[in-house]
Amino acid sequence: MPGTPLPKTAPRFRKSLALVAAAAAVPLALAGCTDNSKTRGAASGPIQVTSTKTECKVSANHVSSGNLTFAVRNEGAEVTEFYLLAQDGLRIIGEVENIGPGLTRNLVVTAAAGKYTTACKPGIQGDGIRAAFDVTDSGTNPIVDADLQKVLDTGTGQYSAYVKDQTEQLVTGTKAFAEAYAAGDAAKARGLYASTRMHWERIEPVAESFGDLDPKLDAREADLEPGQEWTGWHRAEKDLFPPAGYTPLTAEERTVIAKRLVADTEDLGQRTGEVKLTADMLGNGAKELLDEVATGKVTGEEEAWSHTDLWDFQANVDGARIAFESLLPVLQQKDPALAESLDEKFSALQAGLKKHATGEGFTYYTELSQTEIQQLASLVDALGEPLSKLTSAVVL
Repeated sequence: MPGTPLPKTAPRFRKSLALVAAAAAVPLALAGCTDNSKTRGAASGPIQVTSTKTECKVSANHVSSGNLTFAVRNEGAEVTEFYLLAQDGLRIIGEVENIGPGLTRNLVVTAAAGKYTTACKPGIQGDGIRAAFDVTDSGTNPIVDADLQKVLDTGTGQYSAYVKDQTEQLVTGTKAFAEAYAAGDAAKARGLYASTRMHWERIEPVAESFGDLDPKLDAREADLEPGQEWTGWHRAEKDLFPPAGYTPLTAEERTVIAKRLVADTEDLGQRTGEVKLTADMLGNGAKELLDEVATGKVTGEEEAWSHTDLWDFQANVDGARIAFESLLPVLQQKDPALAESLDEKFSALQAGLKKHATGEGFTYYTELSQTEIQQLASLVDALGEPLSKLTSAVVL
């Protein structure tokens, strides 16, 4: 469905301490969609994707089902991203973000037979350069080892239960937060804000796969298109932690925001219960969560007014670690060295984050020194490189 905005996962691009990129993130515009330049034919080996300012060349647009690898090279002058979307152009099947000029990053997905859409997003703006992508039934199971398949099924089942639990807690917490916020009990609402959002942040890749819901629930003010209605958590955040010169919302306006927040969160809960998770989704999701840390939380730009970024940081790490641990039994058989490396680096990152814990929460981000921020960024970077190998190690 060209013209439908992509989810906020890509528009939420931030300046990473390890990657300086131009252009602030915004939800995708309704214009600017053009067809990809493609060569018809079946893929042999990795599917080559070349992204420039004006083109998204994909080496094959008709492949057989199974485990697919897209080798995405950025030959433009701006940071780009690549998506494999469902046919509706809305739901994310897989994505690779923050690809700097001259760099190549791989996306590994397990694709069933069906109609899909590919999209490059140069400059992290616009609707993306899109085209249809067809997957026909190969008639074979990409996982040939039946024992490993059982272990993978167990892991994805465990993670699905984790997502269900976090979603249920998110719905319950959101209702309590919204009730306090609508009633004008700002102190109570502020106390619930960070802890409730942690449930969202732990399952963010699953939540963000619904492109219509994510901007409603989690768009920042900097993400907005001119004239776009602003709702969700960060709208309430600004009202609860107001900057100088801010005009508070009226009681009626708070009530509208609160009701929308609850309704959209309940909608999210219904949809996540219908998602069938696969091993590649877990692996890619773990990396996406760490990318969220590197491009939003470490920079302090996520919670611009509350400065509760470290709560989000912890929640993203929680979600990535649970996804990793769900795949760990298979990874230990297929790549024990990578399993050991990831375990060590997750532990190191958690230890670094724990230094800033206070009570049941964390230090406000504005209280961290630049040295402390750099130390956290280094731990994130150290984990990011091996974590990018998780999906291919497990599913290929």
